[in-house]
Amino acid sequence: MSHETALIATIGVGIALALFLGLLATRLRLPPLVGYLLAGVAIGPFTPGFVGDAGLAGQLAEIGVILLMFGVGIHFSVADLLSVRRIALPGAVVQIAVATILGAVASRLWGWSFGSGIVFGLCLSVASTVVLLRALEDRRMVESIDGKIAVGWLIVEDLATVVVLVLLPALSGLLGGDAPEAADADGTGAAKSILFALGLTFAKVGAFVALTFVVGRRAVPWLLQRVANTGSRELFTLAVLAVALGIAAGAAALFGVSFALGAFFAGMVVNGSPLSHAAARDSLPLQDAFAVLFFVAVGMLFDPTILLEHPVEVLTVVLIVVVGKAVAALVIVLAFGYPVRTAFTISASLAQIGEFSFILAALARTHGLLPAEGQSLIVAAALLSISLNPVAFRFSDWAGEWIMARPRLVALLERAGAGGSTSPSAGRASLRDHVILVGFGRVGGAVGAALERQKIPFVVVEESRGRAEEARKQHHPPIVYGDATRRDVLDEAGVARASMLIVTVPDPFHARTVVENAYAANAAISTVVRTHSESERAYLESHGVGLALVGEKELAIGLAHHAILVMGGTEEDADAAVDAIRSTPRPHQPARAREEAPS
Repeated sequence: MSHETALIATIGVGIALALFLGLLATRLRLPPLVGYLLAGVAIGPFTPGFVGDAGLAGQLAEIGVILLMFGVGIHFSVADLLSVRRIALPGAVVQIAVATILGAVASRLWGWSFGSGIVFGLCLSVASTVVLLRALEDRRMVESIDGKIAVGWLIVEDLATVVVLVLLPALSGLLGGDAPEAADADGTGAAKSILFALGLTFAKVGAFVALTFVVGRRAVPWLLQRVANTGSRELFTLAVLAVALGIAAGAAALFGVSFALGAFFAGMVVNGSPLSHAAARDSLPLQDAFAVLFFVAVGMLFDPTILLEHPVEVLTVVLIVVVGKAVAALVIVLAFGYPVRTAFTISASLAQIGEFSFILAALARTHGLLPAEGQSLIVAAALLSISLNPVAFRFSDWAGEWIMARPRLVALLERAGAGGSTSPSAGRASLRDHVILVGFGRVGGAVGAALERQKIPFVVVEESRGRAEEARKQHHPPIVYGDATRRDVLDEAGVARASMLIVTVPDPFHARTVVENAYAANAAISTVVRTHSESERAYLESHGVGLALVGEKELAIGLAHHAILVMGGTEEDADAAVDAIRSTPRPHQPARAREEAPS
């Protein structure tokens, strides 16, 4: 293939094959990403037929990582990141240590050196950005407290990877690899090199963060506003891409920060602009396309013969990633007093590896710290763990529900303080015939304001401590901090005496569990749940929810009602149109086709 057509051929064949195999996987009731990975295997150098350019595919995949992290950063604020630091920072560090130890022990049993084992374990400890975010987005959990913990955890892992990438060349001699040129007989040169590299890395990261938030907070919103004032959507889309790709590339070139981390901070800068939602909307189609190329690029690296030549080693590595890392994360999250459901969500989201592992493995190979077999095992573990990640999430849902149905086991696993409230219980104890409002974000806050205006008593149950504290400071009605799927949290909100339960969080599985527990305590309670599609509405109502409102349909009803009245129709005409809309099922739309909506 000529150099001039390599890019076009790799994109064209990769996307077309990913579409075909993704559709086939869906027909077989498998996640589409399995098809994307197999498309990569099919056009990779280890299978016959067309061979794509792995280097170009890797760079295209990196664009997908940048756009995905940029999109997540748009929905995050500094306060969101700081709110999960107490669990994300120690949790990520401990989990990295556990995975590193497991990988090192396994490699020692295979006869590898101590240094190779440490590096191999580090490669198994870092989760893939794309896989984690796609899983959270598909479940509409990016803006939930579980999603924020997972993203915060990911950011810590990213920072740890940056440090390891800087220190690995300086430590290669001590770990049994190729000694750096600065090393001397007594090791003082190596020690100085390590300290200098570490200090320079922290200084660069600090300078990047400071520059991003001091200058970027002012410059980027100003730029987006000026471009938006031109009225050109094309220019606005270009401005969004320029910010995302420009800051990410600048962060990597000037400050030694990864593309993903640079893009995440770029998104957080855009978060301060009133045009942030428009920016997220315009970048979403490109995120999807380039994210598919990421999975294709991973598949291209996979050599199927590793399954035949080293089946035991492959199985061991996959177990470390899928089971070892998941169990470690589960124990850590529970130890910090978080709910069982949160612990299972975090453990499933981290039970895979990806792009950061490849980068570490490639660097280790260049310094003689990792055998060729080790790099092949890492690629195999990545492909298999990514394919199994949807299964891990389904298992976490099942296990969470199974445990939540057993209060004694819940009490054993969760610390006593996990479901505490942020306001005195005296006010709640006197409430009767009140409303329990689960979730106090934009939707929940608007509902709460309406209830306050009508002087209807209500109690808020909020899983985010930041939101709960903010609501308490604003002197809102009683706030219960905790996971509403826990029966003791609902009991604290007075579910047995309540007249209505309103669930505003955008997670149908979460809503179903909340409603089931509410009915168990109060069979007469009226329930209303927010959802995003007709399929979710049908699912929730089939599991006992009294009324499930589809957000987009309710918006359509409001628009249609107003339009009919403005155009001269009567109130009866408008009501008839509303009734017709309510009775017409809406075609199901894929979750990824909708913009995320916070609770």
